[in-house]
Amino acid sequence: MERCDECGGKIVIGLGCECPPGSSASASATPRPASLSVRTEWRSHPEDTILISPAQCAHRPGWCDHMTEDDVQPPRWGWIPNPPPGLWERLSSASPATATAGNPRRRAVRRCTTCVANLAQG
Repeated sequence: MERCDECGGKIVIGLGCECPPGSSASASATPRPASLSVRTEWRSHPEDTILISPAQCAHRPGWCDHMTEDDVQPPRWGWIPNPPPGLWERLSSASPATATAGNPRRRAVRRCTTCVANLAQG
């Protein structure tokens, strides 16, 4: 989570931070693309859920901007709520993961590179 250097509040995409309007922090704030280490909160899936796309790619909720919460619906998508520790890190073609909810026939063989990069920065 990104925090403002001035007020220490969390920075929300499109809303900024808790600094008063017109302050030096709000005046100098530069908007950043959503794909750069700022997580978007999702209502339907907790942060640790592993989402599995029809293309066999694993995502984490809110960590990339090329799919939305509304896109992640069965039967096109599957997911793993409460995945075992380390599953995200191990996930690969040699160690695939199978969905336990949504569409249980979905299987991930790779991780979304945007999610990986943003999780590393986040």
